[in-house]
Amino acid sequence: MLVAVLTSGAIVRALPWTIPLPLLQISLGFLIAGVFKGGVRLDPDVFFLLFLPPLLFLDGWRIPKDLLRRDKLGIFQLSVGLVIMTVVGAGYAIHWMIPSMPLAVAFALAAVISPTDPVAVAGITHRLVVPRRITSILEGEALFNDASGLVAFRIAVAAAMTGAFSLSSAAVSFLWVAGAGLASGAIVTSAITLIRDGFTKRFGEEPRSEVLLSLLIPFAAYLLAERIGASGILAAVAAGWTMSRAELSGRVSAFARTQRQIVWDMLQFALNGIMFVLLGEQLPGIFNAAARLVTRSGSQDAGLLLAYAILVWLMLAVLRFACIFGSVWLARIVRGFTPPPEARATPRIMVALSLGGVRGAVTLAGVMTLPLMLPNGGAFPSRDLAIFLAAAVIIISLVAATLGMPRLLNGVEPSSSSPHQRQREVARQAAHRAAANRVSSMLAERQAKDASQEARLYMDAVDQVLAGLHELLAHSSGLSTDDRTPVRRNVELTMRRAAIEASRDAIYKLALDHEISDEVARDMVRLLDLEEMRLP
Repeated sequence: MLVAVLTSGAIVRALPWTIPLPLLQISLGFLIAGVFKGGVRLDPDVFFLLFLPPLLFLDGWRIPKDLLRRDKLGIFQLSVGLVIMTVVGAGYAIHWMIPSMPLAVAFALAAVISPTDPVAVAGITHRLVVPRRITSILEGEALFNDASGLVAFRIAVAAAMTGAFSLSSAAVSFLWVAGAGLASGAIVTSAITLIRDGFTKRFGEEPRSEVLLSLLIPFAAYLLAERIGASGILAAVAAGWTMSRAELSGRVSAFARTQRQIVWDMLQFALNGIMFVLLGEQLPGIFNAAARLVTRSGSQDAGLLLAYAILVWLMLAVLRFACIFGSVWLARIVRGFTPPPEARATPRIMVALSLGGVRGAVTLAGVMTLPLMLPNGGAFPSRDLAIFLAAAVIIISLVAATLGMPRLLNGVEPSSSSPHQRQREVARQAAHRAAANRVSSMLAERQAKDASQEARLYMDAVDQVLAGLHELLAHSSGLSTDDRTPVRRNVELTMRRAAIEASRDAIYKLALDHEISDEVARDMVRLLDLEEMRLP
């Protein structure tokens, strides 16, 4: 599967036209299943344990928090409100369209096809000029609707198994699963961070252990939440969110932080690719089951099954557009003003957001957890049909977004980068002031101790260090070295390290106070980390 992931990346780069990476990986998985007679069978429990915790943890860690705060109302409506609308609206519509499918099973199908997949959307839009607000809304929605959709799916399956449903107990269950899941993730990350800080302070830091610890946190949060009957998915998201705040403490060394980023980037690429290759490997078996379904039923044929799938996807798109339109309208009422034209959600943007609701591997893994048997020993009704419809909706949504989003976003002006430019300038100035104060205090301390040649060397080094730091933060060449005397070089190295540390602390403080975004803070800290690692 890793070979397929590498091959897909090479093909996408080599082709002169745009093919979404997830769609290509699904195709390769389909071919692998044909060549190797079935490929790797997807075990949903293993999938949820091995793939989702690290990926959702990383999304929660790195997603721009400033954009989430700004669009929190719209994201909440899409990740929770739209899921409820989909379960109820699409569930009843599917049952009406396919009377042989029980209502509870139709609700379960509607719930499992409600979560969206940001990786699939990114694969479609990565070569397009997409307004940043669209990507942030899609990413924020996908971060939380996995949990809400799968919780609704779990409740619907329980109703199908028992034949009973209580709205009050479902609401209480939803609140417990969501609240306890979020709390579990935050508690696990906070506890591990506190223990790590205490241990590191006493015994020192081992960068490789720091990387390994960050890899274990999402699994610990997921398993704890699942153990107490909460949402492991939300626990992984909350763990990543808490990790982003813990990172701003600056207690991890530059070397460990850089290594950690490299490992996580590689892991994200590999896991995302394997997910879609696995999805493709399941398709032959799903299509064979659909063919058997057609053979058993005289009232259904292949064309009718495909029509069902297209109609289900159309229902999802219409419900999504209605929710987005309502969210925009409600936001204007709540804020009490009409946004300027450049920030206004035009009909074209709303349609693009509607097509951006691409389904992915979470939907397929979820629907494959449908039980085989009922408690009375009978077969679970319409299981093969539900799995086929979910897989077909995934493919249709990918194809529709591939064909539609480039045309809808063609000519759309990208979001202005001026807010980030202003934040970078604020961070540069604050970092420079902090560095100047730190090296000035070092100079004053040295002068107070003695008036020797070393003290004069400190004075000579101040301007050199501050000038180099200013160039570094402005994305220039950085703190250059020279062929001065060993004593002078040692003095400058001491002051450089102190200046970098002070600059980093100032940037972290701005991020904690929400004066700059986490994204800007990470970019600027990365520059400082690389410079610190260059020092001998």
